[in-house]
Amino acid sequence: MKNALIIVDVQNDFCPGGALPVPEGDKIVPVINGISKKFFKVIATQDWHPENHISFAKTHNKNVGEVVEIDGVKQILWPVHCVEGSSGANFHKDLDLSNVDLILRKGRNPLIDSYSAFFENDKKTETGLHYYLKGLGINDVYICGLALDYCVYYTAMDSVKLGFNTYVILDATKGVDVPEGNIEKATSHMEKEGIRLIKSSDLRK
Repeated sequence: MKNALIIVDVQNDFCPGGALPVPEGDKIVPVINGISKKFFKVIATQDWHPENHISFAKTHNKNVGEVVEIDGVKQILWPVHCVEGSSGANFHKDLDLSNVDLILRKGRNPLIDSYSAFFENDKKTETGLHYYLKGLGINDVYICGLALDYCVYYTAMDSVKLGFNTYVILDATKGVDVPEGNIEKATSHMEKEGIRLIKSSDLRK
């Protein structure tokens, strides 16, 4: 059974008390810990930004939430978060990494953001994850983590476009819902594109 679980960005800055917290983001940690041993390969991603990253409002002297366009790519401006080597960039302390085969750090280029685990936001620069999975003969990809309506969504969309059978485990992800209604928009679009939305209880024992 060659499948893979991608755990997206379960980092301190995306959990309550962090710089860019997802509401109840820490609540998914026990769910992820309970399912990670069920997969052939487990990949965990980390946002890993330089201090002057293009996605930071501070970099542009603008306000959080503003949108700028850089080289034709729209960029939402976020608070400074997940700076490489910082405690905020660390995985949540309760996340069990013992089953993780690969840690993939994304968003390292100061000039481009990276939501998806497969591509940076220019949709051209690959992370290498596609070739890692294909090289192992993996066809089924399951995705969880933070946040449902951003990095999980973009990872799932790229996964299905690359030809993987793609599943999002809803009780193992949380969204920010920014702007309001974004979670519903993301989940309905994923279903429309053939991504299957499941619960952890649907997985094989």
